[in-house]
Amino acid sequence: MSYGDVFTRINREYYHLTGAERKIADHIMLQRQDCQFMSISELAEAAEVAEATVSRFCRRMGYKGYSAFKLAVAGSSAGSQSASPLYSEVAAEDEVGEMCRKICAADVEAVTQTMAALDPAAVAAAADMVLEAERVLCMGLGGSMILAREAAHLFSTAMPNFYAVDDSHFQAIRCAMLTPGDLVIYFSYSGATRDLVDVMKIARDRGAGTILITRFPKSPGAALADVVLECVAKEGPFQMGSVAARMGQLYLTDVLFNEVCRRDMDACRERRRQVANALADKHL
Repeated sequence: MSYGDVFTRINREYYHLTGAERKIADHIMLQRQDCQFMSISELAEAAEVAEATVSRFCRRMGYKGYSAFKLAVAGSSAGSQSASPLYSEVAAEDEVGEMCRKICAADVEAVTQTMAALDPAAVAAAADMVLEAERVLCMGLGGSMILAREAAHLFSTAMPNFYAVDDSHFQAIRCAMLTPGDLVIYFSYSGATRDLVDVMKIARDRGAGTILITRFPKSPGAALADVVLECVAKEGPFQMGSVAARMGQLYLTDVLFNEVCRRDMDACRERRRQVANALADKHL
């Protein structure tokens, strides 16, 4: 089925749907632009149905799952802004200066919205876990792994026990060796990948702590995490790995880092001095 057929298919099948499925269809038809940014949990809540009903609705429409359905929704208006791989405000006819201003506004908005939604209690709880942990493993997949590496690098300038773990198989191996004194910080925009859920389950079974940095606090991964830090930045199916979404997650990383350092300022200052001295000879 082509992406452009999704709304036609919904209209055609509408009177063959169950009552719960019609509620999903009604919401999608009324909120065509917004639903492509929603997780399955958010759509289910908005339509007042179960997540299983959303999955069944997607299959009835001819798609393997919710992700494939969102791609269809995003591509249903080919040539429009909703199908664009660019930020929604950026148009092909924009001059370079205008494009730069729009991207700046989008990045700033991502950080501003993330700050507005920030839960200080969650930041404090996450900082407690970091300071109490014997080892901290930073993980993610794809573009999110880049953020995990950045987090491990940042914290390594002030803490001796941070490590980035790249490969999904190695992540499972390392998690199988965790102890109750260890901590996993996982980056996942969707919060709904199989590898994330597997890692969280293994870490939980081993008694280790878990922090998830994600866009969707009601995602399957979030349900398994001890602390969730929410990044508020919209990302369409064709905008995967957008810089604005990463800016929000990097902001949360910076907030957590500064809270940890603020708790033990003298020790962090001394460790950063030692690191600076070690790196000094590497500069010309």
